[in-house]
Amino acid sequence: MAKSKREVREEAKRLSRELRKRMTRAEKIFWQAVRNRRFLGKRFIRQHPLFHEASGSFWFYIVDFYCPEDRLVVELDGSSHEGKETEDRERTEIVEANRIRITRFGNEEIETDISKVLRKLERVLLG
Repeated sequence: MAKSKREVREEAKRLSRELRKRMTRAEKIFWQAVRNRRFLGKRFIRQHPLFHEASGSFWFYIVDFYCPEDRLVVELDGSSHEGKETEDRERTEIVEANRIRITRFGNEEIETDISKVLRKLERVLLG
């Protein structure tokens, strides 16, 4: 039996909270750099659910970080994304179809040179 929108939203909220409690090292580094509007005065939300409805189905994706003001998702790709390139591509297409941009950084990139990552992110945000 299909879940109601309310049940899906509650599930997303529960899962988002759980993911916030067990962030990866790269997520922690990135979060420290952007939280509390530390980066360009932009607000970022971590482990944020984005909802999608199509063909009578209602579901969600939880993105690593979301800047609502600029409709930008920042995904940090680590070992959990290996072998999931097709899923990531489909997810990107759905998110972009909702006029939300996505930028991706590797965990290693974050862990070794967060300054370089932030310069790249600044170019994405400021064009």
